[in-house]
Amino acid sequence: MVVTGRLAAAAGVLALFVTFAAPSWVGVLVATGALAAALLFDLGSVGRARDLTLSREPLTTVRLGRATQVELVAVNNGSRVLRGTVWDDWPDSAHAENRTHRLDLPPATLVRFRTTLTPTYRGDRAAGPVTVRLIGPLGLAGRQTRRDVPARVRALPPFRSERLLRSKVKRLQQLEGRNVANLRGQGTEFDSFREYVAGDDVRAIDWRATARATDVLVRTWRPERHRHMLMLLDTGRVSAGRVGDGTRLDASIEAALLLGGLAAAAGDSVDLLAYDRSPRAEVRGISGKSLQLKLMHALAGISPALVDTDSAGLVRAAIQRTRRRSLVVWFTGLDGAAVEENLLPVLPTLAQRHRVLIVSVTDPDVAAAATRRDSRADLYPAAVAETILAERALVQESLRRKGIAVVAAAPAHLPEALADEYLELKQSGTM
Repeated sequence: MVVTGRLAAAAGVLALFVTFAAPSWVGVLVATGALAAALLFDLGSVGRARDLTLSREPLTTVRLGRATQVELVAVNNGSRVLRGTVWDDWPDSAHAENRTHRLDLPPATLVRFRTTLTPTYRGDRAAGPVTVRLIGPLGLAGRQTRRDVPARVRALPPFRSERLLRSKVKRLQQLEGRNVANLRGQGTEFDSFREYVAGDDVRAIDWRATARATDVLVRTWRPERHRHMLMLLDTGRVSAGRVGDGTRLDASIEAALLLGGLAAAAGDSVDLLAYDRSPRAEVRGISGKSLQLKLMHALAGISPALVDTDSAGLVRAAIQRTRRRSLVVWFTGLDGAAVEENLLPVLPTLAQRHRVLIVSVTDPDVAAAATRRDSRADLYPAAVAETILAERALVQESLRRKGIAVVAAAPAHLPEALADEYLELKQSGTM
C-alpha cells in the first residue's frame, strides 16, 4: 500500500478543524474515523493490478547518437478505471526521457506510452522493471507493483561514412562498365567485344571474332564478381587505444562497414570474424543488400578486451573458415613490437593461401606532434612522434616487400582509404 501527499493534506485540514472548531477527544475521534473511512474506501476502490496487461517490442534498434522511441502498451482488462502513474525504467546509459506517464485507463481500453532513448555507446540495453502505482478515486492511497516486461534497445554503430558509399559504388560501376558512358575497366572476366580504336592494346584483339566481322574487334574485361572476402577484426587490447573521439576498434568498425557495403554492391560474399582469444562475433556466407545490416548487428555489442590477441589462433580460425583463395582484410595495430611478436610469425602462413591486406588506425595527434615545434617544450614530443612515424614506415615497407598490402590512416580518413584500396584491387583484376 502507498499513500499520497493528499492524505497528509487532508489530515492537516482535519487537525486544524479539530483544533479550532471541536477541541476535544470526541472531535479527534470523529476526524480520525472520517479519515480512516476515506482511506479504506479509496483502497477498496483501487483497480486491480492484475487487470493491467503490459507489453512492448522485444528489440528496438537505433544508430548510435540518434534518438528512438520505445512503446509500452497498457491494456485494461478489468471492470474498473485504472488511475495512477507508470514508470518505465531503463539504464542510465540509455538516457531515457519522458519515462513517467500518467495512467487514466477505462475498462477494455488500450493506451501507448512512449519513452525516448538516446544511447551513448554501442550494444544492447535491457529494460528495467515497470513500476505501476494505482491510486483510488479520492487520490489518498493506492497500491504499487513492479512488472518485468522484457525488452532491449540495440545501439548500432553510427556508420558516418555511409555518405561515401554512393560515390564509391558509382566508381565501381564505372569499373564494371555499367555506367551510361560504357567505360570498360580492367579485370580478368571477359565482358564483350568492341571495335578497335587507336591506343588499344593489340594483345586484346580477338582474331577469330575479327575474321567473322568486317572490323577489328578487341576483347573487353571487367572485374570478377562473386569473389570472397574475409574481414578479421582484432578486438584485443591494441584495439582499446583511444584515437580521436573513440577507440581504434570504433574506427575499424566504421571502415569495415563501408568496405562491406562496397563489396556487397560488387557482388562479392563477405565473412567477418571478431577475435582476441576466442571468436567474439561472426558473420558468414552473407551477400547482397542484407550484408550491411548483418554486419551492424554483429558489431554492435563488440568491445575491446584487455588481453593480448592470440594471432596464431586467429590465423587458424581464418584458414578453417576460408578454403578457397580470398582477400583477407585484417584490422589490427602496426606498432613495431606488436608486429614483430604477433604478426610477422603468422603472416606467411596466411599470405601463401590468401591475399592479405593489413588495415591500421593511426593517431592524428602523433602526426600533429611531429610538426609542432613552436617552443622548447615541443621538441621532445616532436622527437618521440618522429620516432614512432619512422618505425611505422619501416614496418609498412617490410610488409609490402613480403607482398602484403597496408592501409594506414587516421580515423576520419580510414574508411575512404580502405574503399579506394579495394577499388584499386578490383581495377587491377586481383580481387
